Amino acid sequence: RGFAETDVRTEPHPHTLDTLARFLYFSFMGKRADRTRKHPAHQPVFEQPNRSRVLFLTVCSKGREPIFDNARAHEVIVNAWVQAAYWKTGRYTIMPDHIHFFCAPVGMEYPPLTKWIRYWKSLVSNHWPRPEQHPIWQTDHWDTQLRTGDSYSEKWNYVRNNPVRAGLCANPDDWPYQGELEHLLWHD
Repeated sequence: RGFAETDVRTEPHPHTLDTLARFLYFSFMGKRADRTRKHPAHQPVFEQPNRSRVLFLTVCSKGREPIFDNARAHEVIVNAWVQAAYWKTGRYTIMPDHIHFFCAPVGMEYPPLTKWIRYWKSLVSNHWPRPEQHPIWQTDHWDTQLRTGDSYSEKWNYVRNNPVRAGLCANPDDWPYQGELEHLLWHD
C-alpha cells in the first residue's frame, strides 16, 4: 500500500482533542494562566565574563503608603545601603511610596539578591524614625538585570523623571531624595 492508501483518521477523537488542549494549556500557561502575576520571578544574576552585572530594582512600602519622601527616611535608607556592603548601590530615586535604584554585586562571591535586600530592609526597619508605621515594606520586590549600557541610561532617565511625572517637582534635579552612592560602570 502506498502513502495515499494508508488508513489515516482525518479527525481526532473529540475526547482526545479536549484532553490534549487542556494538557497544552496548563503545561505552557500554568494553573494561574488567567490571572496576572502577583509575585515576580527572581532570576539569579547572570554571570558573563567582562560584562557588568547591574540590576534595576523597585521596592515598595507596605500598602504603598507614602512614607519615604522625607529627609530622615532618606538618611536611614542610604545608611542601610552603605552598611550592606556586599552589593553596591548606584543611582537611586526615593519616591513617596517606592524606591527605584541600581545595584551591582561586589566581587565574585556575594549573597543572593533577595537575602541582601532582606538585610538592608531590616536595617531600615530597625532605625525607622516612626515605629507606628511598621511594617514599612512590601514583602517582595521587582528586579531586572540590565543587558546593555543603553538600557542603563534609558532606565535612569525614566527613574529620575519619576518625581516630575508624579507632579512632585518641576525639574528632576529639584527632587531632594535621589542621588548616587557608587558609580556603577557599564562595560561590555
